[in-house]
Amino acid sequence: MTVSVMARMRLKSFFPGNLLMGMMFILVVTATIERDFSPECREFLYMGTPPVGIESGTLVKICQRYNGKPRYVTLYDTTNRVPLYSAYTFKRSDGMKSVDVPWMYEPQLSTTSETGEMQSFPRHYVHQNFEDAQAVLDDYTNAIDYERGLLNTDEHQAEPDDKAAAYTLTNAVPQVREFNVGPWKAHEHVIRKRLNNYCRGTAYIITGIVPSGNHIRRYNMDRVGIPSYVWSAYCCINYDRNAPYGERYKFPAHAHYGPNEKENNQVLELSIKKLEEFLKKSMVVDKSFRLFVDDCVPPSLALS
Repeated sequence: MTVSVMARMRLKSFFPGNLLMGMMFILVVTATIERDFSPECREFLYMGTPPVGIESGTLVKICQRYNGKPRYVTLYDTTNRVPLYSAYTFKRSDGMKSVDVPWMYEPQLSTTSETGEMQSFPRHYVHQNFEDAQAVLDDYTNAIDYERGLLNTDEHQAEPDDKAAAYTLTNAVPQVREFNVGPWKAHEHVIRKRLNNYCRGTAYIITGIVPSGNHIRRYNMDRVGIPSYVWSAYCCINYDRNAPYGERYKFPAHAHYGPNEKENNQVLELSIKKLEEFLKKSMVVDKSFRLFVDDCVPPSLALS
């Protein structure tokens, strides 16, 4: 597919203050980015349906492929070089992280692409081939306050290839270190244990950001959008009905979010509807915005 970025710049960006950057971004990107997720990529979405009510010309849908297989999907903002969300299926795991996995980039966002799979950054790459529409490793080199926080976290995957596939910069956002290794990481543990123990079927997770309008800058240019909040929601309709009430009421779906700050950065758990209300107030989304079909309430429960 060929995407005209000039045409896309007519539409509203999720980050304010990027009109000048958008006008400078005039090349035509030729890629195999999907207009809509294919059936094999929709398996990572509850009822095969992505979140609705998110519209912007700067967003592209990426089916994240690694080692011959699709692994998860991402909605990516090419102007601000940051994922808006990644959606994946939870795999029961012990929480171990991947080791010695190189960071990767998305060839589908380059001006030319010979592959639809994420690739490791070459040692001596030509920046123009990569950095126009996505973040590169140099963007984070001097950003000492921020870490590359994973939206699809390897802690929620079991197989080595699924864990490795999380390490692409199209799945990473600038997270304040104190928030990333503190409250956010602790809550990733909480969700892993909850789903390990009480989800009996497939758990669908969507993890995303609320844009702040601020950026990591390099060479006096806005490069990577910094989130003001990070949020996550899961949906598991087949769960243990005999779980303790303190856990059972958080099924079939629940959510949480937290501020991407050094201090006062505690994570709040809340219902899917409450998270959607918060995101409608905090982001540029339609009134129809919804994370899961019917908020992950199966028809049998909706009628009871």
